[in-house]
Amino acid sequence: MKSASGMNNVVMLVAAPLVIYAVLAIATGVIPGIELSRTPATPGVVPLSAQAARGREVYVGEGCSYCHTQQVRPLKEDLVFGRPSVAGDYVYDTPELLGSERNGPDLSDIGDRQPSEVWQYIHLYEPRAVVSESIMPSYRWLFRIKPHADPGDVVVPVPPPYSPPHGVVVATAKARDLVAYLKSLRQVPLRPAAGTSPAAAASPGVRAAPGGGGR
Repeated sequence: MKSASGMNNVVMLVAAPLVIYAVLAIATGVIPGIELSRTPATPGVVPLSAQAARGREVYVGEGCSYCHTQQVRPLKEDLVFGRPSVAGDYVYDTPELLGSERNGPDLSDIGDRQPSEVWQYIHLYEPRAVVSESIMPSYRWLFRIKPHADPGDVVVPVPPPYSPPHGVVVATAKARDLVAYLKSLRQVPLRPAAGTSPAAAASPGVRAAPGGGGR
């Protein structure tokens, strides 16, 4: 009898933490996940094109999310990046590339802030050619230097002194896909709710913060 009682105690000691863990996992992970999966897309948000989806894979593979966020916080210093992000902005993003570090600026609305393809290509090839104080590494392996351009090539007009001494800089397929993805990162305006001013809808919950200012 003592042996059976001891075995029961062991089972209880093992089973109790498992039950508690399962309940906590369901309460903090599964149920919120189900609720978030029902979030409708922000009106105007559409799935990525095939090219932009490939560019998203390049973005992940090159580690861009280690230095760039895609979440605009409801803070005064974040307004330079766009309006505060809402859950509906990420309906078609799996997984969401929110990021946690801002060694570089937030990219939630980079497609509107920097719509020029030429700028984006030059910035990827040599960031300091367009932003002198940039600490971003260059991604020259996404480009090729050729003696001359062939039909269909995307030639990047890199300014001196960053341009190669001979030949032309041509964007590879990965560079073109990545730029297509960056251009797709555009925030859509929020529709004001009934009785809400357009300004309030565009900046929900924005509050002043000491030392504000955008990068």
